[in-house]
Amino acid sequence: MVRTAQSGEFIEGVDDQMTPEVGHFALALALALALVQSVLPILGAKRRNILWMQSARWSAFGQVLFVTVAFLALMQAFITSDFTVKNVVENSNSLKPMLYKVAGTWGSHEGSLLLWTLILTVFGAAVALFGSNIPQALKARTLSVQAWISVGFLTFMLFTSNPFDRVFPPPSDGQDLNPLLQDVGLAMHPPLLYFGYVGFSIVFSFAVAALIEGRVDAAWARWVRPWTLAAWMSLTAGIALGSWWAYYELGWGGWWFWDPVENVSFMPWLMGTALLHSAIVTEKRDAFKSWTILLAILTFSLSLLGTFVVRSGLLTSVHAFAVDPERGLYILGLLAVSIGGSLALFAWRAPMMEPGGLFKPISREAGLLVNNLILTTATGVVLFGTLYPLFYEAMTGGEKLSVGPPFFNAAFIPVMLPLVFAMGCGPFLSWKRADLPGVLQRLRFVALLAVLGTLAVWYLAEGGPVLGYLSLMLAFWLFMATVREWTMRIKLFEGPVSTSWRRASNLPRSAHGMTLAHAGLAVAMFGFIGSTVWKSEEIMFVQPGADISIGGFDVRFNGVERVRGPNYFADRGELTVSRDGKYLTDLFPERRTYPVAQSTTTESAIRSTLAGDLYTSIANPASEDASTQGAWTLRILYEPLVNFIWIGSAMLVLGGGLSLSDRRLRVGAPRRKAAVTARVPAE
Repeated sequence: MVRTAQSGEFIEGVDDQMTPEVGHFALALALALALVQSVLPILGAKRRNILWMQSARWSAFGQVLFVTVAFLALMQAFITSDFTVKNVVENSNSLKPMLYKVAGTWGSHEGSLLLWTLILTVFGAAVALFGSNIPQALKARTLSVQAWISVGFLTFMLFTSNPFDRVFPPPSDGQDLNPLLQDVGLAMHPPLLYFGYVGFSIVFSFAVAALIEGRVDAAWARWVRPWTLAAWMSLTAGIALGSWWAYYELGWGGWWFWDPVENVSFMPWLMGTALLHSAIVTEKRDAFKSWTILLAILTFSLSLLGTFVVRSGLLTSVHAFAVDPERGLYILGLLAVSIGGSLALFAWRAPMMEPGGLFKPISREAGLLVNNLILTTATGVVLFGTLYPLFYEAMTGGEKLSVGPPFFNAAFIPVMLPLVFAMGCGPFLSWKRADLPGVLQRLRFVALLAVLGTLAVWYLAEGGPVLGYLSLMLAFWLFMATVREWTMRIKLFEGPVSTSWRRASNLPRSAHGMTLAHAGLAVAMFGFIGSTVWKSEEIMFVQPGADISIGGFDVRFNGVERVRGPNYFADRGELTVSRDGKYLTDLFPERRTYPVAQSTTTESAIRSTLAGDLYTSIANPASEDASTQGAWTLRILYEPLVNFIWIGSAMLVLGGGLSLSDRRLRVGAPRRKAAVTARVPAE
């Protein structure tokens, strides 16, 4: 029997009653299969037992089947408001819109772990299904390593974070999902992030399998690149979507705060970007083998570190939703085993690998090496700033320390600016040895345009820091250099348009993807710089009829009215926006109160244009007396070019998608030479 939230009546329904137990049993079966997969295929690869190696394929399919059953069981509990399940009680409510009931499936600690594990098994099954061109032994080892990770997370869930725990007697209604999470943007943010995090797990598994096998070559890099691209794309989209959500939902008008959990999603992205470029060198030049393996290990290790930070409670963050020390210690142990074990294996096997192709100091390989070094250094800066408060607290006996935007802006930005310059030069460099005078000649016009563009902005803008203009000049440089390189490839303006079109059509999609991604970063930089350097902000205490001028706009505050939503009450402000005496639009920022969750959120109202955003939000009155007079705290910002951040992010994702769709990454991977009978540890 199941008790309904609305009437308290009991309804006959054996299936609904037993669904959580079915989900729990499915997780136990998935764990059993993961244990088998973690041992049998890798032993089969060692003993050349084909049957044992092939067992990885079916156990991977079985894992994804059982974890899917568990995930659907939890989703059904949320959809039907089954308040006998503790997870549903703590994160749902009968009045909540259906979309957020579904999103509640992964909106909790337990549900997010289940989604993480589901994606983990999906990647394993995808390798088993689409990896027909991967040698049997390597695929068996890879899937075994992937199963080791599955065992870690499945045991974590079953023993410390069971999503199907029951509560008796069931309450009449739930406590509701965190109101901040009841948003369309954030409903998609966690799945995209997890897809990125977990996507790097399969690259990690490929790397560890290659170390065990003692063989890293161009074919291996070709197999790894699609999975790296897919994970990087998803992580990029997840970070961008989360930044956009924070911008319009939290009411402070910012898109990045260097919060610890923001940082732990950013670090795998930085390292994954380095990994993506390093794999290209390994594939095309048979070089950077050790670099690629190490970056694969570190990228996934940083993903696990993010899981630890979110769930340990050791670092203060607006994103952290689990502060159980037991859970934190378990993840810390998993982190120590995975990082320690993989790095120990790397230290043992990597020296046995041949370095691969040689190259001159001025070459594309050297440029990509600089890329790796800068991105790794930048990751180290973010890691230091994120974990230093934890070490400081431990060393001082509990004294708190906060490391915020001033440190990161001062330490991170100067490290990254040389990378932007190198990105503009890199595509012009040849493999193995480049003609430096020829490269400089091609880039003279680009440099001139970048300087002229910056001078134009300096003339039109109202002041600004020197670093802002330097960053802007590098953004112009990167965008124009990227366009210049693409036009040279297709010989635009050097002949008939039809010829250029034919050359563009014949270029591999990965080339177009690189151009779009590099240009996207430059576009995003315009947004970063404009919304930071030339932002205007007004915060004031206003009454109906008050007028405010900002960024060339005239804003009138007309007052506030009380409205009702599906599961909240809202104080909705009304603002009239005009410019030069001409009416433009009305804006309606809200201050929402959720009675069940007993929390309040800010809903901003934004007038968006390509030139910039007029951003408005309201806060509670400063006093009860002020409230009776209709006075409210009003926040208005004008953020120039801020939408270029989302446009540039979309270009990055689309560029990755174009590269991923390149047929060369899906078929036609270079075949390995036949292995000799007497294998050596590494070639």
